[in-house]
Amino acid sequence: MKLISAKVAVAGALLSAALSGCIVAPAPGYYADVAVTEVAPPPVQYEVIGVAPSPGYIWIGGAWFWEGGRHAWHPGHWEAPRPGYRWVPHTWHREGNRWHMRGGRWEPERRR
Repeated sequence: MKLISAKVAVAGALLSAALSGCIVAPAPGYYADVAVTEVAPPPVQYEVIGVAPSPGYIWIGGAWFWEGGRHAWHPGHWEAPRPGYRWVPHTWHREGNRWHMRGGRWEPERRR
C-alpha cells in the first residue's frame, strides 16, 4: 500500500512541475491590443447601418483584424454608450515596412 501512495505522490509532483512550466503567449503578430504584419490591410468595407436597437446606441464600425496569417473583416455593431467615455476606432498605421493595428477602445472623455 505504501508503494502505491509513493508512486501517486511522485506522479503528482511531476505533473505539477510540468504544468507550472506552461506559458500562455499571444499568437505571433499580436502585442496586447496591437497587431503587427508586413501585409497592408485591404480598404475598409462599406457597411449598411441599420436602425439602432435603442435610442442613444452608437455604431462601432467594422475593421480588418490580423488573424491566422491573413486579414479578416469583423463587421460593425451597435453598442450601448458608456457615460463619461468615447469610442476610439480601430486604426492601422505604417512604420517602415510593417503595419501596426491598434484595437478600438473606450477612452475617458476629457473635460474642458
